[in-house]
Amino acid sequence: MEKIAIVTGASKGIGREIAKNLAKNGIKVIANYNKSQKEAYSLKEELQKENIEIDIVQANISQREEANKLVEFAIKKYKTVDILINNAGISEYKMFIDETDEDWNKVINTNLYSAFVMSQNVIPYMVHNKNGCIINISSIWGIVGASLEVLYSISKAGINGMTKALAKELGPSNIRVNAIAPGIINTNMNEKFTKQELEEIKSQIPLEKIGQVQDIAKCVNWLIEDNYTTGQIISINGGWAIT
Repeated sequence: MEKIAIVTGASKGIGREIAKNLAKNGIKVIANYNKSQKEAYSLKEELQKENIEIDIVQANISQREEANKLVEFAIKKYKTVDILINNAGISEYKMFIDETDEDWNKVINTNLYSAFVMSQNVIPYMVHNKNGCIINISSIWGIVGASLEVLYSISKAGINGMTKALAKELGPSNIRVNAIAPGIINTNMNEKFTKQELEEIKSQIPLEKIGQVQDIAKCVNWLIEDNYTTGQIISINGGWAIT
């Protein structure tokens, strides 16, 4: 039976690769974007060339009404949601003392609150089916913290806490909840680093290389297929942080 997956923040980077990978593996994907319409529809066109269809849905899921709309689309069209990938996220790079309430609301709502409301929306359907898989895309900074990225670190640490607690709560309903905490991955989020800074980071990583979006997508595939892993924060960082 065909599985239905929602991937948030699917227009670029890690989310795009996850959505593409799932669709190629025969999962019906609903790819969400907020502002990057051109990139989202280029993903759809890319997959259509391989005779693979996905749904593209715009929604600012940092707002409950928009998150509701996204899930309502899935339920109206497919009657259920089997897989939720909470990937939507933004970074903020500045001194902590310079952070504003507006910065707090933007980062926390986009990175953490969106995962909260999306999960709340899909869980009733998963409980009804006694089956489901929620995968939250966290970060190495949610584990060890990052200077100049305090709000981002807070949001990802919150994701990790939610993952562990929700896994305990939903386990009896056969719903698995896990998180993937990438290290530095080759995406546009790293545009703030110079080439020299990236080389310095690589020198600190035991595997001496930057991760690729495919590394994360492969882990997502495994977590969907596996039936006995839940409540885990899986670090994919080349050994940069071994905890």
